[in-house]
Amino acid sequence: MDTAAGVTTPLRFDGWILGTGTTSGTRIVLGHWPSSPLGAFSDVMVQRPDGHRVLLAPSGQVADFVGSTYSFDEVRLVDVAVTRNGATWTVRAGPLAMSVRVGRRPVLGRLLRAVPAPLARRPGWVGLLDRPARLLTGLRTTGSAGNGRTEWYGVQDLHTVASVDATWDGEPLGAVSPVRPPVTFGFGSVPPRPSVVRVTTTVQLPGPQVSR
Repeated sequence: MDTAAGVTTPLRFDGWILGTGTTSGTRIVLGHWPSSPLGAFSDVMVQRPDGHRVLLAPSGQVADFVGSTYSFDEVRLVDVAVTRNGATWTVRAGPLAMSVRVGRRPVLGRLLRAVPAPLARRPGWVGLLDRPARLLTGLRTTGSAGNGRTEWYGVQDLHTVASVDATWDGEPLGAVSPVRPPVTFGFGSVPPRPSVVRVTTTVQLPGPQVSR
């Protein structure tokens, strides 16, 4: 991660974030990362109705990195398996079993798709979008993460979540529902409307800024 003494390079995680609420009050955020500095992996952040925040991570390395970037009350090391078959995503992660059907691309998704991907991924561009995003959606595209880290979300596409069938320790979590109240893992939440976003997340570790 270091290019020279005291200098850190930005770390880029390329993949998808799926965020949904359920009628039971449990909110789920899946990160599916085919390309990352940690290799290909998926992780799940879960916030229970009482506010308890759980990270389901596939390895100690992922748990250490994600746990140092976001805030959790509990971290569990479990196998995390994600399969995609057309519009259906299937997730198995310890106590969580979930099947999600992805819906249409709304107007916002079409607008995001119109931005060239190399530009959409650049932190400078993402930073310019932060204020408009907060005004229009209440969400942030950049901010300070844990342990002095800075994070940028370069969103390139968006689809709605049409349906969710999920259980926690075998207990049904109910139907798809808005992500309310917002999750509190870090500086921002996911869209209130359940969705899947194509995203490049850039994390800058503490240290001198490098040119991008």
